[in-house]
Amino acid sequence: MSPPDFEALFLAAGVRGWLYAADLDSGREVGHRPDEPVPTASMFKVPLLVALCRQADAGLLDLSERVTVTAADRVSGPTGLSAMLDDVTISLRDLAYLMIAVSDNTSADVVLGRVGFEVINAMLAGFGLDGTRVTQSCREFLASMAVDAGHAWPFVDPDDIARLSALDPARANRSTPRELATLFGMIWRDEAASEESCAWMRGVLNMQVWPHRLASGFPYDDVAVSGKTGTLPTLRSESGVVEYPDGRRYAVAVCTRSFSTALNQPRADAVIGTAARMAVDHLRR
Repeated sequence: MSPPDFEALFLAAGVRGWLYAADLDSGREVGHRPDEPVPTASMFKVPLLVALCRQADAGLLDLSERVTVTAADRVSGPTGLSAMLDDVTISLRDLAYLMIAVSDNTSADVVLGRVGFEVINAMLAGFGLDGTRVTQSCREFLASMAVDAGHAWPFVDPDDIARLSALDPARANRSTPRELATLFGMIWRDEAASEESCAWMRGVLNMQVWPHRLASGFPYDDVAVSGKTGTLPTLRSESGVVEYPDGRRYAVAVCTRSFSTALNQPRADAVIGTAARMAVDHLRR
């Protein structure tokens, strides 16, 4: 059976799109530009989460360790510690929860400071994910946009957006749809870390609060959608796993770049869920 016409779907939503989906048990797959590099934005927090858990598994850090996050540590962002005003003392484990569930930038950078770029990238290389690399913190890629555009947020002028290195996978945190989905598959098959750590990561990824992208394609009480979004000017993405009540599981990654520079783009958000559903339906036939 021919795969869905993802190109027409994405164009109708006003975006350029990239997609990869795989049945985690049979290995069946479907893709649309699945191996082209894309900027990951906040999806880089998933390999950071895996690296944190592997460090804990190895006894190199304690997830219950208490960390005090001060105003000096705070990174711009609308959620979590980034939106708070006072110092907070919190465990590494709960920082990791915040960086995934509400995509808190401050929590992510504190965790990144404990884990380190070298550890994350060595892990990714060991997994054979050669197209995935973490080279910038949230603070760094947010600051780069102000420098590149010559002014602070918002960035809506097409010329400004064309200059943003955060949107260039050659210069920013990057991956491919296939590798993003592969990493999720490793978490769901207990291959990314210990069984206990993978079970905890699955729980945290299932607690992500955003329902408007992947989850919008699966509006059923008995279908579980876990994932992590990524958002930058003109970029909207999500990768994750969709689990059906019959036990079948599908790793999916959908990345988009909108032709419009408008900040609010509900069609671009919605097409992520629609494309994911079409891909999963194709794999289930």
